[in-house]
Amino acid sequence: MLLLVALFPARAQRVEKVPYGDFEHWTVRHIKESAVLGGEVKTVYVVGPDETIDKNTPYDYAKTIWASSNAYARVSGVTKTSVTMEPDQGPTGTCARLTTRFASCKVAGLVEIKVLATGALYWGRMLEPVTGVKNPYSYMDWGIPFTKRPSALLLDCKAELPATGVLTKGTTFRQKEFPGEDPCQIMLLLQYRWEDADGNIHAKRVGTAVRRIRKSTDGWIRGFRAPVVYGDASKQPGYQAYMGLLRGDLTLYAVNSRGQRKPILEEGWAAPEDPCTHAVLQITAGCQGAFTGALGNTLWIDNVRLEYAD
Repeated sequence: MLLLVALFPARAQRVEKVPYGDFEHWTVRHIKESAVLGGEVKTVYVVGPDETIDKNTPYDYAKTIWASSNAYARVSGVTKTSVTMEPDQGPTGTCARLTTRFASCKVAGLVEIKVLATGALYWGRMLEPVTGVKNPYSYMDWGIPFTKRPSALLLDCKAELPATGVLTKGTTFRQKEFPGEDPCQIMLLLQYRWEDADGNIHAKRVGTAVRRIRKSTDGWIRGFRAPVVYGDASKQPGYQAYMGLLRGDLTLYAVNSRGQRKPILEEGWAAPEDPCTHAVLQITAGCQGAFTGALGNTLWIDNVRLEYAD
């Protein structure tokens, strides 16, 4: 009997790598900002094939499953960039570093504009160029087609959180400070999506894996694990409100079959055995939403992979 148990474990685990999830390959984009902002050439990074692009053009996200908070924006004819995700040295090579910082510039060398941006990585694509600052989630096409059923998300990570207890809200000419905390967040959602006759995108939540990092880590955590809960996560032990359905200000967007940007209407929880059609992975240096966060939060990510119970 002992021999049989050794030969046939109760739940064998299989781990699959995620495309470009080792962060050893990067596309480097050189984007020239408008003359009114100084006309500098800024470097913007994409997790994807090794390539250098020396022109102001939207990126072809068909080359990768990864997008980020890095933005190529053109608002009212003015070209601006934001870089809060970039390569860094990791435990096994190159990793991704996500940082919460001000994206600032001076208009005509005089008036300074500061917008707080939180470093983020996600599966999907940025709809470039970004043409406004209202509802930034609507400029992101969230999620990728996905039909598998992983048991957990695995990755290596390191976090530095200033833990000052102070949050900053920064939009253009206004900055405001107030008390609060801003944990880093790692979230994998599995959804069953469908489109109605009017092109609206509906979804039910099939699987949920959400973990937060509330304080600085003691170096790298190898094999950080976020288990996937199938079915109604709100009825499972350890459920927190931030694991709930994405509604209201948390609503994500996607592009429908007609090429239109539509909110993803998460209508409820699927049954545990229901299939999924899409996966949404979001990794952020903070979880307070657009233009709000703890300045200095930094999260390093490497070796993203999925675990399966065979």
